Amino acid sequence: MSRRGPLFGFRCVHLFDGSEHHHRRRKELLVNLEAQNLFSLKGKTALLTGASGYLGRTLAEVLLQNGATLHALGRSEELEKRAQGWNDKYGEGSATVHRIDMYDRELLGTTLDKIIERGPVHVLVNNAHELGANTGFNVPNGGLEGMTWDHWLRNLTGGIYWAALATQKVGEGMKAAGGGSIINIATMYALVAPSPLLYEDTAFMNPPGYSTSKAGLMAFTRYVASFWGPHNIRANSILPGPFPNTETASENAVRTGNDDFLQKLNNRTCLRRTGKAHELAGALLYLASDASSFVTGHGLVVDGGWTAI
Repeated sequence: MSRRGPLFGFRCVHLFDGSEHHHRRRKELLVNLEAQNLFSLKGKTALLTGASGYLGRTLAEVLLQNGATLHALGRSEELEKRAQGWNDKYGEGSATVHRIDMYDRELLGTTLDKIIERGPVHVLVNNAHELGANTGFNVPNGGLEGMTWDHWLRNLTGGIYWAALATQKVGEGMKAAGGGSIINIATMYALVAPSPLLYEDTAFMNPPGYSTSKAGLMAFTRYVASFWGPHNIRANSILPGPFPNTETASENAVRTGNDDFLQKLNNRTCLRRTGKAHELAGALLYLASDASSFVTGHGLVVDGGWTAI
């Protein structure tokens, strides 16, 4: 049954008229929209770069916990040990680790080729980026006045080229499979500049090449969304805010004794705290799954409100 709306002349159609057929159809629709189905990654293969880092290891867990088969790229020895734990937990063959120095372009290319030979990648997460002295982080010459050619080159290589190459490699398989999701991990500093007040009288520095490369990654994301959208391939970015690494001994860790710096970070967000790695899980799962099937070319900011004020 239907009726004409009183103001604009549209027709309001009542889909469910009480018949058994319509009740059954309504139930089917509700089941398909349940969270465990809407956000499920079962039957999908995911490729994650930067899997051995502070955020990367959490992103890997999110993909595996929700049913994906994972190819994890990283350079640390610890990643191999973690892969065995993943396979014990999620089933043998759930995770395959590829230890690699991504600056080795030939090795990176052949590694990606071997992965796609095993079947299409449905979810690509470009997370790798070197966060250390080689890219200008937390060194005296890392700022605008002293940043070197090597700093710039490494930031642009890690920030844009690695993602572009991985995207290029998985693209044909995604097209053949009827679509896919590409997720680029950028930063809130692709939208706003770091405040120099944060780094006064500290040993920390956020180099200009980092935010520049991530802004370029955002542009690349939109380009892929535009050109590959007709193939049902979605491309989106996640823009994390302050997620200081206080848990590992890596080069970019914020170690004990830097409480003043951490408090500065806390004070800049609406929530008056920094993020924990697991708080990126929802954004990743949303963009990787069918829950975001009509979302592409988007940058999802996860920053505790940093860029809102």
